[in-house]
Amino acid sequence: MPENDWAPLTGYRVAVTAARRSEELCTLLRRRGATVCAAAAIAMVPLPDDDELHRNTEALIAAPPDIVVATTGIGFRGWMAAADGWGLAAELTGALGRARVVSRGPKATGALRAADLPEEWSPESESSREVLQYLREAGIAGQRIAVQLHGATDEWDPFPEFLDELRAAGADVVPIRVYRWRPAPRGGAFDTLVYGIADQQYDAVSFTSAPAVAATLLRAADLGVEAEVLTALRGPVHAMCVGPVTARPLVRLGVPTSSPERMRLGALARHITDELPLLRSRTVLAAGHNVEIRGTCVIVDGSVKSLSPAAMATMRALADRPGTVVSRRDLLAALPGAGTDTHAVETAVLRLRTALGDKNIVATVVKRGYRLAVDEHPAGAA
Repeated sequence: MPENDWAPLTGYRVAVTAARRSEELCTLLRRRGATVCAAAAIAMVPLPDDDELHRNTEALIAAPPDIVVATTGIGFRGWMAAADGWGLAAELTGALGRARVVSRGPKATGALRAADLPEEWSPESESSREVLQYLREAGIAGQRIAVQLHGATDEWDPFPEFLDELRAAGADVVPIRVYRWRPAPRGGAFDTLVYGIADQQYDAVSFTSAPAVAATLLRAADLGVEAEVLTALRGPVHAMCVGPVTARPLVRLGVPTSSPERMRLGALARHITDELPLLRSRTVLAAGHNVEIRGTCVIVDGSVKSLSPAAMATMRALADRPGTVVSRRDLLAALPGAGTDTHAVETAVLRLRTALGDKNIVATVVKRGYRLAVDEHPAGAA
């Protein structure tokens, strides 16, 4: 690759778990230089075939709610479209039109207004916690509340505490699971992606829905790699979520996450572009060169150097202790599948030096090992 002809995410590997608009997110990331592996974590239950939603819709028409809470625009629109397909749209709109209507955010508000159901109130923060506070302060004891949820799997429901707190305040809660999800089929691309997380093959995993997070954790448990996946997500594989709602199942497990300020797909792509280099790069001055170590490559003085897995593992082990001698034994332990032959270290170092273009970047310390030839004033580390 020509000097300086590289993109912000060059050298980083990102796993995409999205079911909806996956290709859009993948395209945005690839344009920024990332290597992308995509496999949908969940499969949507078609709305016309969702018997649970059909039953709940008929129940609300028979016994209209006092309050309606809409949480997502696409979810509310989907509900109305499904009702129209069942010949129930007018009756459902009539039942909801007699209720107080609360919206969680602008997209839900737009969907409500399109259905001639103007909202009574919506928080600027798009926070479900703020919606809960608003409802409780107004008094909801004895009230029948229909809550349109943003999604669920057969094994997992989003926001159980939100519904539980409404019930604890005395409300009769009717959850409307507009988009229900099933985990991706076993034995396919999603299993490969989960194994890849466990093996720390990615620098980041993107999540665009809480059900996708749940499906990933459930599949990891099914595959017997739950501990490895959590270790990866608590360590070098960074969980990048579209928003705090999506991140919540991970936060509960002590997994650090990050999200853009705006809960949008484009904002998530920009967030990954801005944050991943800060989280997964290290820059040093070595032998007079500016050397940036990324996920799968090294950039030397602005020129991308592609490395083999063994050479990259060697570079990372040296960069973890810049300027300090790293023994052959420790370097051998860092090499993937190297076994016990220390000759593998010498081969990896030779190939690393060749790839970097200047053998002086990696110095040999006779009878002790190797070190990065770090200059007195390092450029910094991230």
